[in-house]
Amino acid sequence: MITDLNRPWWVLISASTVLGLVVLDETVVGVALPTMRSDLGMSTLASHWVVNAYLLTFSCFLATGGRLGDLLGRRSVFPAGACLFALGSLVAGAAPTGGWLVAGRALQGVGAAVTFPASMAIVSSAFPPERRGFAFGVQSTIAACFMAAGPLVGGVFSELVSWRWIFFVNLPVVAITAGILLLLLPPEAPGPGGTRLRALPRFDYPGLLALTIGLTGITVALMEATDWGWGSVRVLGSLMGGSVLLAVFVMTELRRSDPLIELDLLSIPPFAGGNVVFAMFQFEKMIVFVFMALYLQHVAGMGPIEAGLVLSVAILPTLATSRLAGRVRDAGRARAPVTLALILTATTLVLIGVATVLRSQVLIVTVLIAWGAVMPFIAVTTRPTVMGSVSADKQGQASGLNLSIQMLGGTLAIAVCTPLFVFTGTYWPVFVLTGGLTLATALVSWRTMERPTLRGVSA
Repeated sequence: MITDLNRPWWVLISASTVLGLVVLDETVVGVALPTMRSDLGMSTLASHWVVNAYLLTFSCFLATGGRLGDLLGRRSVFPAGACLFALGSLVAGAAPTGGWLVAGRALQGVGAAVTFPASMAIVSSAFPPERRGFAFGVQSTIAACFMAAGPLVGGVFSELVSWRWIFFVNLPVVAITAGILLLLLPPEAPGPGGTRLRALPRFDYPGLLALTIGLTGITVALMEATDWGWGSVRVLGSLMGGSVLLAVFVMTELRRSDPLIELDLLSIPPFAGGNVVFAMFQFEKMIVFVFMALYLQHVAGMGPIEAGLVLSVAILPTLATSRLAGRVRDAGRARAPVTLALILTATTLVLIGVATVLRSQVLIVTVLIAWGAVMPFIAVTTRPTVMGSVSADKQGQASGLNLSIQMLGGTLAIAVCTPLFVFTGTYWPVFVLTGGLTLATALVSWRTMERPTLRGVSA
């Protein structure tokens, strides 16, 4: 029974469940890719678009979702995003061809981008300031559980039922949780003279268009280069066109009084450096979830369930080490722990590459568990530094930009490493390259993150 006393908890659980599905759909597909590819007759490259279509649209529309929530109200925007996510799930689950599957995943990404910031804002408004930290902790724990369960869920559905149920299962969950939120959240005032609707014409449509087409052009060029040829007109044209449009996007945002993304924030060294860290965090996470899932099935001979179980076990330590990482950050230390965590992560990624050459399953599982245990020391300790480097009135913009750059890291991971994998036909270059980039990010972290303080004075 819903009462005024437990209403915030109903809001928290409902919003967090939809958010959990958004996170789940990042990790659930990797294990199922071989089955999808076989059933729909997709090439290796085409099957990787199943992952990247979701990440690409998520990256492009995340800032849009946050801005629409501000303009139209979260009670309106959240169910709209949830409906888009559900519709994308339906299209993906019923897809008769690989093209329809990729289209469904792209629509899922748009819905996720609209839902994600609205979910966080709804939880924030449901709790008083002194309880919001606890509420977000619960929300993060729920999201982590969904993320950890993703590979196993994908394996179970693929092997025992059908990979299509990876997407179909979203429909009733979204319907129930979005319905509960509509009942719980009070109607939002439209403002005098329909202020919310009048704000829509001032929305940054040129910025959104330039960002979306620019990122898509570059991603398509990188993904398709091995098929089209690096010197082909299509690849060079997509790269050049995408780069020009991203330059137009930057100029548009810097000149507008109400930009889609406030790029001036990137002039703050800790904010810029922290965002590089988050981009690399998402980059290496997607590499492990996608390419290790493929290795375990194609080379190690595991079934989808067994491969999903291995990856889920690797993520389980995060549930424990997240609390330890939080304590480390609360003690006021960020620069050294984040840099050390990145160095350790780079080491584990290189070792994973070595283990794929040796074909040692024991080494792979051991290193994966170490990789999972270190992950929270990157995210949990970096986020407060990123958000704390900007003023209170910029927190919304900072959060949207941070999440957009993080998701872009995953997009680039698949775009860069898929052609590398197709060209070499082996897995170790993917993991070694990712390890090298992670090590370079450790240098960025050391040079830009907050330095230790002495008697309150920055060193």
